[in-house]
Amino acid sequence: MDAHDTIAAFAALAQPTRLDAFRFLVKHEPDGLPAGEVARLLNVPHNTMSTHLAQLQRAGLVTTRRQSRSIIYRADLDGLRRVVSFLLKDCCAGHPDVCAPLVADLAPCCSPREESRA
Repeated sequence: MDAHDTIAAFAALAQPTRLDAFRFLVKHEPDGLPAGEVARLLNVPHNTMSTHLAQLQRAGLVTTRRQSRSIIYRADLDGLRRVVSFLLKDCCAGHPDVCAPLVADLAPCCSPREESRA
């Protein structure tokens, strides 16, 4: 991740519909959703949503996979991690108490799923 990629990610998110779509896809991790479903649930015309999702994909924030006749869109959490890591990589200049509240806010919101034992 470099400054150019980070600017592209923020530019993609600097539009209300794309920001809503990205946050919506984050909520639907890890399964993702087809573009039509994202459009319907966010009340956005399908073609418009497809354009927004394509821009998020070019910015490295969304991935796609084909499932039968549908294309499933997912938030690229690794892309999001790279953006946040780029912003924080020089954080606090050796003073962890300065960034501790930020790190606490970024702590996982949920516990990893435990593997089922057979």
